[in-house]
Amino acid sequence: MNNDPQELKTRLKKLNALATQAKMDLHDLSEDLPASWEQIMIVAQRCHDSHAALMRARQAEAGASD
Repeated sequence: MNNDPQELKTRLKKLNALATQAKMDLHDLSEDLPASWEQIMIVAQRCHDSHAALMRARQAEAGASD
């Protein structure tokens, strides 16, 4: 992974948008329960993965600024 500050900032912005969308998808799914209950694990995993990637990118950004 490149440690260019601008690339890290761009990646962080993209990951933040994906994580926010995943959070909203999980929220929307929860409001529609019990309809689509079969999707809980799929949507939750996507939400987990997107937030994990965001946290890793934030740590990389913090490490790059040291």
